[in-house]
Amino acid sequence: MAAPPARADADPSPTSPPTARDTPGRQAEKSETACEDRNAESLDRLLPPVGTGRSPRKRTTSQCKSEPPLLRTSKRTIYTAGRPPWYNEHGTQSKEAFAIGLGGGSASGKTTVARMIIEALDVPWVVLLSMDSFYKLLHSLPHQVLTEQQQEQAAHNNFNFDHPDAFDFDLIISTLKKLKQGKSVKVPIYDFTTHSRKKDWKTLYGANVIIFEGIMAFADKTLLELLDMKIFVDTDSDIRLVRRLRRDISERGRDIEGVIKQYNKFVKPSFDQYIQPTMRLADIVVPRGSGNTVAIDLIVQHVHSQLEEQRKLRWDMAALASAHQCHPLPRTLSVLKSTPQVRGMHTIIRDKETSRDEFIFYSKRLMRLLIEHALSFLPFQDCVVQTPQGQDYAGKCYAGKQITGVSILRAGETMEPALRAVCKDVRIGTILIQTNQLTGEPELHYLRLPKDISDDHVILMDCTVSTGAAAMMAVRVLLDHDVPEDKIFLLSLLMAEMGVHSVAYAFPRVRIITTAVDKRVNDLFRIIPGIGNFGDRYFGTDAVPDGSDEEEVAYTG
Repeated sequence: MAAPPARADADPSPTSPPTARDTPGRQAEKSETACEDRNAESLDRLLPPVGTGRSPRKRTTSQCKSEPPLLRTSKRTIYTAGRPPWYNEHGTQSKEAFAIGLGGGSASGKTTVARMIIEALDVPWVVLLSMDSFYKLLHSLPHQVLTEQQQEQAAHNNFNFDHPDAFDFDLIISTLKKLKQGKSVKVPIYDFTTHSRKKDWKTLYGANVIIFEGIMAFADKTLLELLDMKIFVDTDSDIRLVRRLRRDISERGRDIEGVIKQYNKFVKPSFDQYIQPTMRLADIVVPRGSGNTVAIDLIVQHVHSQLEEQRKLRWDMAALASAHQCHPLPRTLSVLKSTPQVRGMHTIIRDKETSRDEFIFYSKRLMRLLIEHALSFLPFQDCVVQTPQGQDYAGKCYAGKQITGVSILRAGETMEPALRAVCKDVRIGTILIQTNQLTGEPELHYLRLPKDISDDHVILMDCTVSTGAAAMMAVRVLLDHDVPEDKIFLLSLLMAEMGVHSVAYAFPRVRIITTAVDKRVNDLFRIIPGIGNFGDRYFGTDAVPDGSDEEEVAYTG
């Protein structure tokens, strides 16, 4: 028999004064919760005044608990869309995310508890995944959750959404597995008003911590095995009913009779039969939900202890950079022929005395030559055209669907004009990757790609590549958007040998194309002899005070 879960019930009352450990954001959450509890004391607040003739406010769209890409707390901005995995010197991911399961009855405060945990954890990358996104679909109707008969039942509050059979556990499990591995997933967006999925799904990556919340979070054995920590939010049934009434009337345009009917017929029986029994599976039970700050502190301390173990596996840029130094350069590398003209342009842009205007002019010339060289590796097929003289000419034409350029901000965007100059109607995407100065890990901060990029040949552009960390993450992003590895071309004006090796080892079918390869990097991971900070020299911005080539590390790694 399983041991009973720890019950974090040391908080004497839900309105006790803030402790020294309470952050300003948490105090605000407690104040908000206290206000909600006071509002929950009277159902009259939920009803329109008698005789006014007012009807409940309706919304044309009422999605599931939407996970915004950014969550701003009192301390920092947290990226809730996750981030791609980073790699060790063997080209593999070193650690999985820590997954927290949050279970409990409908309107028990699971999402509020999740947000309080996120703020108190103070880690930059957290994914909040709601079970509400995973209601089952009919295979014949790709966006409709219910049949016409079931839609009619739902409209009259006669369909049971609080039963385990209402959820697609296979999709939940596969999604959570991928998130723990750092891979991207597409998560459906559910509309509670129409009981259907929207056509556009959202893309999420894994993160340091994944919080999965839902009424049936502990109802599947395989799902339980994926959770590193299980929390049950135990809130009084009367409070849950009042919260549900307020939410369904004000946000989902439903009437009080229908909500109470659904609660008595489906919600309460399902809670008693399927949800409450899973409390024994939880590691921690949180009475009163977000009002129990002692429980939140206990959870956060435990998660921090687990993350501390993971931090010992610190991302080692030096190990990644030096792992394959003694190996010959890979066959996937193509270096522009070092003609006197190319050598001369390199001499000019490498010279520290070169003016900004001269630096920009000759950099652009090299970029044009580099892109022209890269286009020769695209697939071409035989074709015959007729000349103005009425003669056939046996030529070549591009055999792909389309070419998309993707620049790694900020230096990579300087290559976009050269690409547009030689590729008519080329599409452009952008990726922003920066290095966490505390951990050394590259982190994805911004992403904009065409939706159907998977059909294209993609030219990934960055001006300098030293260790290859950011380039590897950018390639990972493209792969996660279903771009075939052999359709990715990494272009850079200058690369270090270790960057070439790192990318080629992790992604052996990516074509690497550059105008020159330097052999070394120094202790600050600047390419030697190098080109300096390309972005600062090109845009005329000031160099960083310590003289390190921050751009090569932070943006092009």
